[in-house]
Amino acid sequence: MKKLPGCELCPRECGADRQAGAFGFCGVPSEVYLARAALHFWEEPCISGTRGSGTVFFSGCVLRCVYCQNYEVAHARAGQAVSISRLAEIFLELQAQGAHNINLVTPTHYVPQIRAAALEAREKGLAIPFVFNCGGYEKADTLQLLEGIVDIYLTDFKYMDPEAARRYSGAGDYPERAKAALAEMVRQCSSAEFDDEGIMQKGVIVRHLLLPGMVKNGKAVLDYLYGTYGDQIWVSLMNQYTPFPRVKERYPEIGRKVTKREYRSLVDHALDLGFVNAFIQEGGTAEESFIPAFDGEGVVPSKGVSHE
Repeated sequence: MKKLPGCELCPRECGADRQAGAFGFCGVPSEVYLARAALHFWEEPCISGTRGSGTVFFSGCVLRCVYCQNYEVAHARAGQAVSISRLAEIFLELQAQGAHNINLVTPTHYVPQIRAAALEAREKGLAIPFVFNCGGYEKADTLQLLEGIVDIYLTDFKYMDPEAARRYSGAGDYPERAKAALAEMVRQCSSAEFDDEGIMQKGVIVRHLLLPGMVKNGKAVLDYLYGTYGDQIWVSLMNQYTPFPRVKERYPEIGRKVTKREYRSLVDHALDLGFVNAFIQEGGTAEESFIPAFDGEGVVPSKGVSHE
């Protein structure tokens, strides 16, 4: 496993000696902290399917999105430490529960540990795909450590506007980092593959969460994606932005829900560009009820079960 002193796994390159217990920009040391590991049914249909996605929520994050719906996890305020072997066991337990895949949520700062656990789980019989579910703010050379491990990249592409990226996520270099990261993801998983149930086995899905008043930014993202990759990737256009009280107070310009007109404008633009492989959302998705409880479910071994 790659050592972590002078951590440079993410674009922050904070240099923290996480192996010695120092906390990186991500808010965690090298020890793996998990907030939840359970079946999840709220992803794109080709990820959740009918049996659910085996979702593993990692504590900490390399971004600082002011509107984050998983705020307590992203800021490492929830989570329990697990060993790499326990992480591998969790992957196998989710497979035994019928999960279509192993969905690694906010995993960037734990790439070496995930790689080690994934290899161990594969040796012990894991046969379902790995989904790397990230914010898009990645380093290409870190992603290269996952080649042959990750089957599906489920990534955000939040901004083409660097000023918006700086204001709302603390990452003014987001657009260029996201472009380079996506190129590496597509290199690894360029051709989408699905099983007989319509569940993705390989490929790249790019999500864009529309923010209020930022249709122009959203359209610029779509222009880049279709102009660069065409139908080589899938896109997921999301209207589920939830304006939490902390956002309304400090960032009033995004202190409301996205309007139907704003979202329709973005969807129409995708159609005009020629997107075929796309997911859209309908109905009342901007609700806190869609956020799971980060209560440690699935992290600690079941009582009476030995994991020696």
